[in-house]
Amino acid sequence: MTRPAGHAAGSVGVGSLCVLVASVLWGTTGTAATFAPGVGPLAIGAVAMGVGGLLQALIAAPRIARETPGLRAHRGVVVLGAVAVAAYPLAFYSSMHLAGVAAGTVVSIGSAPLASALIERVVDGRRLTRRWMVGAALGLSGTVLLCVAEAAEAADAHSGPGAGSVGATVLGVGLGLVAGLTYALYSWAAHRLIRRGVTSGAAMGAVFGLGGLLLLPVLLVTGAPLLDSWSNAAVGAYMALVPMFLGYVLFGWGLAHVPASTATTLSLLEPAVAAVLAVLVVGERLPLLGAAGIALVVGCLAVLTTPTRTTPKRRIVTTRPATGARRQGTPQPDHPPVSVSVPDSTPDANSAAPATGGGSGETARRRRRPK
Repeated sequence: MTRPAGHAAGSVGVGSLCVLVASVLWGTTGTAATFAPGVGPLAIGAVAMGVGGLLQALIAAPRIARETPGLRAHRGVVVLGAVAVAAYPLAFYSSMHLAGVAAGTVVSIGSAPLASALIERVVDGRRLTRRWMVGAALGLSGTVLLCVAEAAEAADAHSGPGAGSVGATVLGVGLGLVAGLTYALYSWAAHRLIRRGVTSGAAMGAVFGLGGLLLLPVLLVTGAPLLDSWSNAAVGAYMALVPMFLGYVLFGWGLAHVPASTATTLSLLEPAVAAVLAVLVVGERLPLLGAAGIALVVGCLAVLTTPTRTTPKRRIVTTRPATGARRQGTPQPDHPPVSVSVPDSTPDANSAAPATGGGSGETARRRRRPK
């Protein structure tokens, strides 16, 4: 599953599609959590990422066993990714609980591309392309518009918020920034393992399995409400199996083909999906400003996923035109060299001519031989 630094257009397209499908699945988590109002955000995050991570490790156990030497050689990256996996759902779902589903999702996912690009720039020395910067600007602008629209809608619905509400919102935004940073960290860690020769299954299974183990104590302390009713248990099972297990399997496949900064930028589709589902399922209203934000996010995805047309490099071959057979003792005029542009895949003209056995120079030499 290892890919070189320069990916083919087809593999990049497949990787981008995997990340986009994963983002759609992640966008359903906020709506799904509304069906279990009695379950706290820590329990939701622990069951979703904890159980989902352990399932990934279980499925990838044979690959992890075969690639243990490679994982052990990069154990620092594995541990860093696992800690980020454990911290992300606790910060993410707490952010949505305090600041609102839309605002928490937008801040968490919207800040991840910038954090990811900063990590790749500082650690890997990766240059930011103009295409990525345009796509990130569109996506971040769209998520900001979504956040502003949802905040205005919430202010209209709950007029006269108290100081406690303001403090909770500020804390929720801060936790959203922590979630964005940890999301970028474990995405970078998984991508780095894949670039170092570890398959995506083993990399994601190791990172998320260890992160799931770290979340088990949190689940044991806070997860009792998940067993209070069948609906709560169904929400917990859905969160663990679909958006977290299946979604992150797809995300791991995507990281094998695209950089972490591109993957986290493509995941800006998640808050757009969350906003649409909030309107269609939960019954929230989407103002015109929010629709404009979704349009900008779609524009971001179009910029990043449209394949670029690559043209083969051409080289200049200098040759002299054929003058035909030379007659003995007859001077021939000098011809200037002609520069011809040919693709790199074209065989060298100087090496191809002798193979034919019929070049003009060979013919002339034969005619000049004394009888």
